[in-house]
Amino acid sequence: MALNHAPELTGIGKYVGEMTAYLVQAGFKVKVIAAPPYYPAWSVQLPYVAWRYQREERDGAVVWRCPLYVGSRPGGLWRIVHLLSFALSSLPLILLQGLFWRPQVVMVIEPPLVCAPAACLAAGLAGGQAWLHVQDFEVDAAFDLGLLKSPRARAIASAFERWLMQRFDVVSSISARMVERLHSKGVAASRSRLVPNWVDTSLIQPMDRHNALRAELGISAATRVALYSGNMGEKQGLDLLADVARAFAPEEQVLFLFCGDGVSRARLQQATAGMPHVRFLPLQPLDRLNELLCLADVHLLPQRAGAEDLVMPSKLTAILASGRPVVATATAGTELARAAAAGGRVVPAGDAQAFTVALRELLADSALCQQLGAGGREFAQANFDREAVLGRLADDLRQLSEKN
Repeated sequence: MALNHAPELTGIGKYVGEMTAYLVQAGFKVKVIAAPPYYPAWSVQLPYVAWRYQREERDGAVVWRCPLYVGSRPGGLWRIVHLLSFALSSLPLILLQGLFWRPQVVMVIEPPLVCAPAACLAAGLAGGQAWLHVQDFEVDAAFDLGLLKSPRARAIASAFERWLMQRFDVVSSISARMVERLHSKGVAASRSRLVPNWVDTSLIQPMDRHNALRAELGISAATRVALYSGNMGEKQGLDLLADVARAFAPEEQVLFLFCGDGVSRARLQQATAGMPHVRFLPLQPLDRLNELLCLADVHLLPQRAGAEDLVMPSKLTAILASGRPVVATATAGTELARAAAAGGRVVPAGDAQAFTVALRELLADSALCQQLGAGGREFAQANFDREAVLGRLADDLRQLSEKN
């Protein structure tokens, strides 16, 4: 059960879709309850519709799409309405699966946490095991990032989250620090798992920066590309990149390429209006992803302060696998800082000057870029390889299903 699923190209939907396809190939029978694809543009993709149930087969799995409210400004109260709309519309479907299909394992992806009670109940009806996989700590993020501010509301939400996590047989998350946070919320080590977001290192691998996509975009060989690719949301802190781009003059032959979509894209476009060395692209299809990542000389990965151990940017795994260096913002000692430092430079969140200095250093030193890029790819192969991560997940699911 997941709000997001393929064919979404970024974020949680990408990983849930790939996980589903892998498990089918590994011999599992999989059914998915999800919303119609809408992310990161916050607009339901055709031929899907937002207001009715739809059934399809994708990669060997049955996928049910549930009605969903998608607002044009997904923040505050409207985001809560958005999440609740999926929780309510998916409720009858998940309970019917528990009663009649009777799966051995029911897995639910957070966010949204509000779907977790229904998934837990469905597992109980089926006599199966319940698994909660945390991609984002949405309760902590909402308050730590200032999206919600009431101390009383936080206490209530945190108590509900802690109580709910005790109801699951397994609770997993995507980084070691996030698994530690699970423990602080009362999840026993015996019930916790590390399931990091993965990357197919055979699909994403170093290639010549002068590739076909770069030629199609008309980017000259002399132009150095600083690339941001992926979701353009509030947690990314993209305002910093406008300040960094402003510090570079057009004659320096550095192109800032922003590829993606999300609620912050329009604000970033407005902040960089009139800068001839800034260019925006839509999300690229999966079969062009490797070319996109490898046309970059340096990748850009800002993140708002306080978010580093609440989320792990999904784009980082692909950046590291591409063999290109990255400049990231993170607090020293966090998991994000450790991973990014394996393949680039890490500066404090919100520090545009330090970010600019690090970017200039890398753009001026191709040998250093090659060294850091190679280190990043080695780190990705050791920690995020798709076959290793999903193979362990499949083994865990088999062992869990045997308990029924």
